Amino acid sequence: QVLLEESGGGLVQAGGSLRLSCAASGRTFSYYNVGWFRQAPGKERDFVAAISRSGRGTYYPDSLKGRFTISRDNAKNTVYLQMNSLKSEDTAVYYCAADGHSMGSDENEYEYWGQGTQVTVSS
Repeated sequence: QVLLEESGGGLVQAGGSLRLSCAASGRTFSYYNVGWFRQAPGKERDFVAAISRSGRGTYYPDSLKGRFTISRDNAKNTVYLQMNSLKSEDTAVYYCAADGHSMGSDENEYEYWGQGTQVTVSS
């Protein structure tokens, strides 16, 4: 089992940047692919990014390519999500998730989840 904890959320003006962190504890973190998802009020949870165990493979929806970057430091048991040029529509609770097999865009494929961190972008 792996436990995940997100941090780094907050209030930022449109056009600004934030870096979210997902810290893991428990089993060896490098065993897991990690994804980021987000959920805005009244909406379904959407895929944001994913990264492979080694960090060499990354995956984004076309709508976020170029603005968001996922990375990881397995020595620190942490995955990061760098978010640039933020827009009001990026406002959501951001979750990280881990799985030993999947790094896809379907949230149902991920076994472990953090509690989320709120990101609010003011226009």
